[in-house]
Amino acid sequence: MFKQTLWLIGFRPFFILACLAGASLPLWWALVFTGAVPPAPTHVASGLQWHAHEMFYGFGWALLGGFLLTATKNWVGVRGWHGAPLALLAAAWLLDRVAMSFGAGWPPALFWIAASAFQLAIVGMLMHTLLRQKVRGGASDNYFLWIALPLFLPAKFLILQGDFYALGVGMSLALFRFAFLLMLERTQVQFMRHGFGVEILRNPRIDFPIKWLAIALVFADLLPAPLAGLLEFAMAALLLWRFAFWHPAKALSRLDIGIMYIGYLMIVAQLLIAGAGRFAEIAWVGTVAVHVFTVGVMGLIGPAMIVRISKGHTGRDVVFGRVDLAALWIMLAGFLARVVAPQLYPAGYMMFLHLAAACWLAAFGILLWRYVPMLLAPRVDGREH
Repeated sequence: MFKQTLWLIGFRPFFILACLAGASLPLWWALVFTGAVPPAPTHVASGLQWHAHEMFYGFGWALLGGFLLTATKNWVGVRGWHGAPLALLAAAWLLDRVAMSFGAGWPPALFWIAASAFQLAIVGMLMHTLLRQKVRGGASDNYFLWIALPLFLPAKFLILQGDFYALGVGMSLALFRFAFLLMLERTQVQFMRHGFGVEILRNPRIDFPIKWLAIALVFADLLPAPLAGLLEFAMAALLLWRFAFWHPAKALSRLDIGIMYIGYLMIVAQLLIAGAGRFAEIAWVGTVAVHVFTVGVMGLIGPAMIVRISKGHTGRDVVFGRVDLAALWIMLAGFLARVVAPQLYPAGYMMFLHLAAACWLAAFGILLWRYVPMLLAPRVDGREH
């Protein structure tokens, strides 16, 4: 029964994989970066390439894949991927992790097949879902995903190329930024309506320019620096304008919803930091523009979405218990340790890196303990999926 249930819908296997990756990948990198353990025999030239790739295409795509495999079927009203295709997709994700960490001696053709299979498959599967029926009225902007999803393929490839690593990271971050903005647009309406009985502003004259800017900024590193910076400032301004009409005071009164708003503000902060960096050298400690996003957006919004979707799509009431809230507080502490504390006390950088990794281990360990049994079990309301 457990084996069959696991493959009923995309969030079940991929949220488990996201939790495993979130608990292990930052900790392993902290140990490698500080010299506590030797790096694995990877195919890529540097450990930094491995770390960036694994956080975006290991942890990030397990999280995003679980969400999109579940959400896209609802957006277009189809059954969605399940059974053997879903199991093979999860196996391809695992094969990518093996190739990235232990594929140094593999023949090049074998490495690239192993490292590309998952990304090619999930993009193809999502595009198939989005294209097979007419888009419903509530999801009339799905064509943005038709543009964005295929771009993950060259972005992933570029991260693994030493000469184009920075371009690949920039493209990957911008694509995930677009995906998280789309996720917030489509989920916060429901969260605020159910949580507080209020409607948040959804105005196409604001929403569409934000999404087009998000797509354009995928290529920011190919643009003249001043132009890219101005576009980032413009997008940040639009996001702040919209945020003012999203009832932030109400949302921030509850951590389960407020953490989504904090993640939204971290997108704004990342745009402002990146934009400022295109006009002047700023002496940050660490790659702040990247980690404000990976830790402050992916790391804060991700666990909250895992809790909400895991409960809601297994027939349970979407209520955050004390342990769930504790995991969110731990991730907030991890953000402070990874991004904020080193700016205040640079000499403690290594200590803060380990502390942040420990926070990810603890928070995602809690989610594994809480939600693996739930994700392996049938729905409590008797529905199939």
